[in-house]
Amino acid sequence: MLVSFVLALLAFGMVVLYSASVTRYGGHYMVVQTAAAGIGLLLCAVVASQDYRHLKKISWLLFAAAAVLLVLVFVPGIGMKINGARRWINLRVTNFQPSEFAKIALVIALAHYAERNQRQLHSFTKAILLPSILIGVILGLIFLGKDYGTTILLATVSVLLLLIAGVRWRFLVPSGLILVVGLAAAIWSNEMRRSRVLAWLNPEQQKDGINYQVDQAVIALGSGGLYGLGLGNGRQKLGFVPENHTDFILSIIGEELGLVATLGVLASFALVVVCGVYIARRARDTFGMLLAAGMTFLIGLQAAINIGVVTGALPNKGLPLPFISYGGSNLLMMLISVGLLISVARKALEHSVEATETADSSDVVASQMAR
Repeated sequence: MLVSFVLALLAFGMVVLYSASVTRYGGHYMVVQTAAAGIGLLLCAVVASQDYRHLKKISWLLFAAAAVLLVLVFVPGIGMKINGARRWINLRVTNFQPSEFAKIALVIALAHYAERNQRQLHSFTKAILLPSILIGVILGLIFLGKDYGTTILLATVSVLLLLIAGVRWRFLVPSGLILVVGLAAAIWSNEMRRSRVLAWLNPEQQKDGINYQVDQAVIALGSGGLYGLGLGNGRQKLGFVPENHTDFILSIIGEELGLVATLGVLASFALVVVCGVYIARRARDTFGMLLAAGMTFLIGLQAAINIGVVTGALPNKGLPLPFISYGGSNLLMMLISVGLLISVARKALEHSVEATETADSSDVVASQMAR
């Protein structure tokens, strides 16, 4: 079911991406996204075929690599600054966003840490202080690059992972409040982010200003009605909705294919999350459970935030819609996340089969001894 829903979202995203971008950019984005999808599916298959427990041997190496890549974003000639934010590394052929890799690396490191220290998570040092250093390194570098959306997403996923691992509420609540206050203060001190929050709180006063993008996206969603204007017949993609092929691609889905297709996308993501939760609950060990839960949270929360932004329920965060929005870095990492989920599910199934065979063998031996 997980594979079916992900492939359906991926195929649907290709069609919608072409429709959203063809009138202004031709088939360029479609070609690049197809290449990224091909590489991503290959990596997904490779990761799914491996034993996820091997990641424990390289978890800190992955964490260190993520930190180094995030630092390289600030190196002149390597990192790129676009619209005031430093989020990309220039690979000449394409651009790579290290924060996407950092998402997976942090989840793996936290899952490994929590498993190794599971019996000591009642201690403040083990439960909060040491994990906060790990989380703070990655989030701090992402935050310095002015990627506030990813910072908020990863902070939420990290807190949820620690809760599932067994960290007590009385440890997490004060630390969480400090983190929320710090993020709020940083956002408020940044003029552009503050303007976005104010525009979200007063949408009617900023229709032609900073809230223009969200307002046009809502118009697109509303004009599609129940069944949409027809694939390729949307008007808002003709320059009215900025970034309609990336963060705001859901508005094109709503305009051209209507409420039915939009609800279908929401239902697909909900079912992906259900599959992820099921896999996490049936994992054969704590590391697998936390790893599967983390990957599920990454996919589900990112989709929820993107949908909330496009519909005006949340301030603009700049997060793509998984499997559908244009963006090679995000698509690669999302497909690798799916591969990790499949690996956890596969090992759980093998363990279940082995346990059944062992039980059957024991029954046979016991029967022979009885005779």
